Amino acid sequence: MRIFVLGAGATGSMLAHLLVRQGHVVSCGDKDPDRARRFLGAKSVIPLQQVNARNLWAIVKAARGSHLIINASAAVLNEIVLRAALRLRAHYLDMASHLTRHPFKAEQLRYHHRFVQKRRTAVINAGAAPGLTNLLVARSAEMLDAVEAVHVRLYENSVSDDPISQWSAEVSFDAATSRPRVFRDGRFHLTKRFGEREVFRFAPPIGEVGVVLAAQDEVGTLPHFIPMRELDVKLGGNEIDRLRRWYRQGKLSKSRGMAAKHFPQTPTPRQVARLTRRGRLQNARFAMVVLVRGVKKEHPRLIRWDVTFPTLHQIRLRGMHVTPIAWATAQLAALFVKHFPRDESGVLPPEALPGPIRQAILADARSRHIRITMTMKALPRPDADDDLSP
Repeated sequence: MRIFVLGAGATGSMLAHLLVRQGHVVSCGDKDPDRARRFLGAKSVIPLQQVNARNLWAIVKAARGSHLIINASAAVLNEIVLRAALRLRAHYLDMASHLTRHPFKAEQLRYHHRFVQKRRTAVINAGAAPGLTNLLVARSAEMLDAVEAVHVRLYENSVSDDPISQWSAEVSFDAATSRPRVFRDGRFHLTKRFGEREVFRFAPPIGEVGVVLAAQDEVGTLPHFIPMRELDVKLGGNEIDRLRRWYRQGKLSKSRGMAAKHFPQTPTPRQVARLTRRGRLQNARFAMVVLVRGVKKEHPRLIRWDVTFPTLHQIRLRGMHVTPIAWATAQLAALFVKHFPRDESGVLPPEALPGPIRQAILADARSRHIRITMTMKALPRPDADDDLSP
C-alpha cells in the first residue's frame, strides 16, 4: 500500500520505518519538518513534507494518492484527518481518541456510516493502550459466556536523573488535566483526577505498585461493543506519581496551560542515545495487566493477561534509541496495518475487528518480543457463603 503518516515524532517515525520494512511505500507529513527529520534519522530516505494538520486541504494535498492515512499526531486532530481520508477515498488508522465531543464515546465512531458509504475502513485506537488492551478484552469475551467487569492496569517508569516522559508533552498534559472515565453498574461516570488509589501487583520484576484512575480511551469503545457492567483503567509508575503530586499542589490545570518545565518534549533518538551514554537515563519500563471477570458455564471466572514489553536497555541492544511506550505503540500499529481489514467497511475499534484478524495480531505481537501470558482461575460463587452456613 501507499501509506501517508501524519506526525513523525517518536512513534510516527518508528512506525514509518516499520511499514517500509513491511514493503509499503511510505511518506510522512509534520508541522515541524526539521524536528521530524531528527526522529526519522539523517539517513532516512522516507519523503517528508511540511503539513499543517489543522488544515483539511493541506492534508488532502499531501496525502493524495495514498491508500491509507495514519494519524500519528495528536488525537485532537482525528476528525480533520478522518475527513481528509474520506475526501481521498482512503483507509484510515489512528492510535487514540480525544473524547471531547462526547466524553464516553470515541469521536471517530461518528464517521462509521460515511466510511461504509465510501466502502473504506477506519481502524481506530490501534496502538498498545488502547489497542492491545482492547484485543485482550475481546479475546477474553470469546472465552467466557458473559463479561461482568474489566480492569486495565498500566505501568510506566523511567529511571533518570531528570524528568523524562515516555509520552508526548501534549498527551501527558491531557492525561493530567482530564477527568478519568469509568463504566460502573452499566453507566458511564466522570471521576476524580488521580483518584481511587490502590496497590496492584504487576508481574516480576515490577511487583506491587500504587495505581490511580487514568483518563484512558478504552472506556470510549469497549462498553459500546462488548456487553459488561464495569470497566476502569488505572496507571502507576513514577511519571503518574509526579503528575499526581503536582496536581495536589495546584500546579496542573487546563486554564494555566502546559508549562514546559513540567511537560518536556519527547526526546529524539539522538537525545535518548546521549542521555543513556552519559548515564542520565538508566532504564525505562512499560507493562500492562488486563483483568476480565465473567461467567463460563454458570461458574465465575477471572482471566488475567500479563503483558511486558522490552525495556529501554533491551531496545538499545537491538540498535534502537526509543522509549518503551513509543516502541510498543509503533510495533502494535504496524501489526494493525499488516492485518488491515481492507474487505471490511466502517469505523472499527480493535475489539470490533474480525476474530481471525485479532488472533493474527496477537500471534504476531508475541513474535516481536512482546511477552503475553494468560491465566484463568475459578472464583467462588456469590452464594458460596450461604451454602456453607449452618
